[in-house]
Amino acid sequence: MLEIIKQPWPWYVAGVLIGLTVPALLLIGNKSFGVSSSLRHICAACLPAKIPFFSYNWKKEIWNLFFVGGILIGGFIGAQLLSNPDNIQIAESTKSELMALGVQNFNGLMPKDIFGVDQIFTLKGLFFMVIGGFMVGFGTRYAGGCTSGHAIMGLSNLQLPSLIATISFMVGGFISTWVLLPIIFKIIA
Repeated sequence: MLEIIKQPWPWYVAGVLIGLTVPALLLIGNKSFGVSSSLRHICAACLPAKIPFFSYNWKKEIWNLFFVGGILIGGFIGAQLLSNPDNIQIAESTKSELMALGVQNFNGLMPKDIFGVDQIFTLKGLFFMVIGGFMVGFGTRYAGGCTSGHAIMGLSNLQLPSLIATISFMVGGFISTWVLLPIIFKIIA
């Protein structure tokens, strides 16, 4: 049984399990699935300042903090106790595209040539970790939620803003991958 848990699960199994989270949360307590709102709840709990955005009863949303805590604990358990010893399979076409941009180290999910600790204080680290992190945070706030919240919860509730946000996330990802990424690598090379 433990060997089955350690193996990567196909998308049609993992996707169904994630998809079942939406009706479970709605049926159990009329709650919406989403993770980005938890940062707001943490700030509302920890910041004593009277900032209007953080002035609400965050205790009504404490379940969300437990949910995120469970994600962190599950991620730790998965990485430490249930990790798959096999290398992550990356398509050869993806490897060749990245190698053409100068990425050589494919040991793991995130290439160390881009996201390694030694890249933090480099121009590459500035682009991918600081500016990229800012853009993800800004986009999440501007869109009123993250990709999982809109694509999983919002679309299942047939919300038009979530459809627009999800399409925008995808278009932005395609433009970033095929247009901006090669330009950024030329600048920082």
